[in-house]
Amino acid sequence: MVRVVVLGAGISGHTCAAFLKKKLGKKHEVVVISPAQYYQWIPSNIWVGIGKMSIDQVRFKLKPVYDRWKIDFRQAKATAIYPEGCAELGSPCVAIEYTSKARKGDTELVGYDYLVNATGPKLDFSATEGLGPDKHTVSVCSCDHAAHAWEQLQQCFARMRQGEHLRFLIGTGHATATCQGAAFEYALNIAHTIKKLGLQEQADITWISNEYELGDFGMGGAFIKRGGYVIPIKVFSESIFAEYGIKWIKRAGVNKIEKGMAYYETLDGDQKSEPFDFAMLIPPFSGVDLKAYDKNGLDISSNLFAPNGFMKVDADYSAKDFEDWSVDDWPSTYQNPDYPNIFAAGIAFAPPHMISKPLRSPNGTLITPAPPRTGMPSGVIGKVIALNIVGMIKHGRKEFRHKASMGKMGAACIISAGYGMLKGNAATMTVFPIVPDWKKYPEWGRDLSYTIGEAGLAGHWVKLFLHYMFIHKAKGYPFWWLIPE
Repeated sequence: MVRVVVLGAGISGHTCAAFLKKKLGKKHEVVVISPAQYYQWIPSNIWVGIGKMSIDQVRFKLKPVYDRWKIDFRQAKATAIYPEGCAELGSPCVAIEYTSKARKGDTELVGYDYLVNATGPKLDFSATEGLGPDKHTVSVCSCDHAAHAWEQLQQCFARMRQGEHLRFLIGTGHATATCQGAAFEYALNIAHTIKKLGLQEQADITWISNEYELGDFGMGGAFIKRGGYVIPIKVFSESIFAEYGIKWIKRAGVNKIEKGMAYYETLDGDQKSEPFDFAMLIPPFSGVDLKAYDKNGLDISSNLFAPNGFMKVDADYSAKDFEDWSVDDWPSTYQNPDYPNIFAAGIAFAPPHMISKPLRSPNGTLITPAPPRTGMPSGVIGKVIALNIVGMIKHGRKEFRHKASMGKMGAACIISAGYGMLKGNAATMTVFPIVPDWKKYPEWGRDLSYTIGEAGLAGHWVKLFLHYMFIHKAKGYPFWWLIPE
């Protein structure tokens, strides 16, 4: 019997574990290790953050699902990997610390034949002084954070009803933060809700971001086809913000937060500040502080992980100028080069370079979004890793049939405002590929047949449909495997 251990039960890890068990059946063991007892459909946290969905509408307990699937679930966090084996077990293993109430603080070594690191990101609020839900800003990065944001937002609405004029600041809380799409969507939902309440005259909403232009999203922006014309996504994004009355600050690296004030450095090197009464700023992401040790107990973390804590895979990590990178330098199998039985899925893998051009201020501050790997790419990568591991176990394959380079993969982003079937709006953007391929598409970097942007109620319907469809898939309801990632 072969044992496959999956670290993490987010979109990528949960998808990977589901396909592993479906394909491997009872003959082999699948173990999922995650510090949380819940699966969260993170894209719907925005609706929690504006009070349109409850926490329990975007999450469910993992254990009942894994019990049904016959997956061994352990609510614990991984602390170290021993890829060459540990003395106690004599085989490759991972050290874990339980987080469940029943076994909180207990430690254990779990052996594995194959390991999938799908731990996702550490929300590194500490990278910016004063950032985070326990300090001066709110977050929508988890459903608990989003529920707290809604509590704070309701207090703001109450003050506005009493005649106060409030300032809302939404965007990125660090010079290299990513996940601009979530912040963009939250800004639109706040604007939509304020207008619905008839309080728009008592609110100033400002977007602040490290993007060089609006709509960069860490992908270097894009050119999109809309209405028969090719336009930069910058124009599309600016038109949406203008429609909602949202002002914007771009090329800004937030470096300090105090109560009611955000301080930032511009790409020009100027130090500025922006006041606020309510701020939702996305933190930077880093790896989850996993360590790695060789058979002699020596720390080999730098061999397995990049300096940011994300795991090295089959990418080209050599030093190159940004202009010399190509789409071929991106990973396609997500296999660790030193240990072929270890893979990294979703946000846990280390990108080889920025997709957006890295730009520094005269002070040397890097002000550029990190590459996005959330949502659709994470699910696809998780599935591909599962299928390749199955091929290794059942057929002894060394050459992988399934690949998922972000340079050959598309993605869709639906930024919805409002809620319900009859009221709402959405900006729908698709790009193909995620990483621009300037050799194949020398004029635009992407295939404009699949790189488009549209706005309207139809996209909002799609967003609602996707919520229920992916919850159905994640719960393993009938024919879940037919729903694409």
